[in-house]
Amino acid sequence: MSNHTRKIDKFFLITVGVLTLAGFTIFLSASLGLLAQTGASFGTVAIKQAISLAIGIVFFIIFSRIHYNNLRKFALFILLGALAVNLLLFIPSLTLHFNGASRWLIFGPLTFQPSELLKIAFIIYLAAWAHFAKDEIKDVKTGLIPYLIIIGVLGVLLLIQRDTDTLAIIAGTGLLMMFVAGVPIKHIIIAFCCLGIVIAGVVYFRPYALDRVQTFFNRGSDTSGSGYQINQSLIAIGSGQLVGRGFGQSIQKFGYLPQPTDDSIFAVAAEEFGFVGGVVLLGLYLLLAISMFRIGNRAPDVFGGLLAIGIAILIITESFMNIAAMLGLIPLSGVPLLFVSHGGTALIISLMTAGMVANVSKYSKILRI
Repeated sequence: MSNHTRKIDKFFLITVGVLTLAGFTIFLSASLGLLAQTGASFGTVAIKQAISLAIGIVFFIIFSRIHYNNLRKFALFILLGALAVNLLLFIPSLTLHFNGASRWLIFGPLTFQPSELLKIAFIIYLAAWAHFAKDEIKDVKTGLIPYLIIIGVLGVLLLIQRDTDTLAIIAGTGLLMMFVAGVPIKHIIIAFCCLGIVIAGVVYFRPYALDRVQTFFNRGSDTSGSGYQINQSLIAIGSGQLVGRGFGQSIQKFGYLPQPTDDSIFAVAAEEFGFVGGVVLLGLYLLLAISMFRIGNRAPDVFGGLLAIGIAILIITESFMNIAAMLGLIPLSGVPLLFVSHGGTALIISLMTAGMVANVSKYSKILRI
């Protein structure tokens, strides 16, 4: 059967569509708070996000039509290309600096966050490596050591950018992928301990990271300073109660919540749609993860399976990190809420990776609904 006659798994496609639509709706409401703080034009903000959404949909369609095994064939070049793009951050004239970090490339009116591309490039490469190694991935030389080497290279690059969150997400996603691929649990524990030592060192030697951890354990010590965002977030979430204030009715987004369209967007959603709305949003992410795991579990080969599962792990980890931070369950981070937060790069890459999973689903042995 040709690629053109195969169909995308409907359950997965519907879930992606509903989550994307819900995310854009939440963003439109949250952007009103951003406009009140910065005085920007609502039309400008909404149009930029709509353009990113349109580009993302185009990428979804394109990658849903490209056979996923083509990604395996060019996995090394994709990773090297992503690394090269990240190295452009060391060219001052191309770099946008924000809050002490240098994570964005700027091209006239356009900005791009290379680390988002690096995440998916890493997943593609690791899935390709596992496909190549097969059962030998259980060996230290073929599994654990190559993983540690590539994480070490990416770690140096990301830590220079002060992007500890991305390093943790990539390393954690890789560990879970390696576990699924059959790497012994003792090797996973060794890698996890190595990662823990690096993260602990970053927290200890970098004041901004240490401040996050200290605020997490004592968020009431400086409610107008380091603890301001988490306290305002909890106020917003608590104000939503069971069913929320209603669409567009958030109070906290107007001058209280920092970055209401970015890090704090879940708090805005919880205030407007309440506990019920928050649970529904969490449910959409879980349904998306389940559909991706189902596709990966029934993929015809190792690469397709790990590609779908790796993308599922990435999306669920990154999104739940954002939500957990807003609930005060983990230290605050700069991780976006995928499909919802402001940021064209994250939205485009999310839809692009969903397109890759959609292509895998065309060849997976799944009973269509």
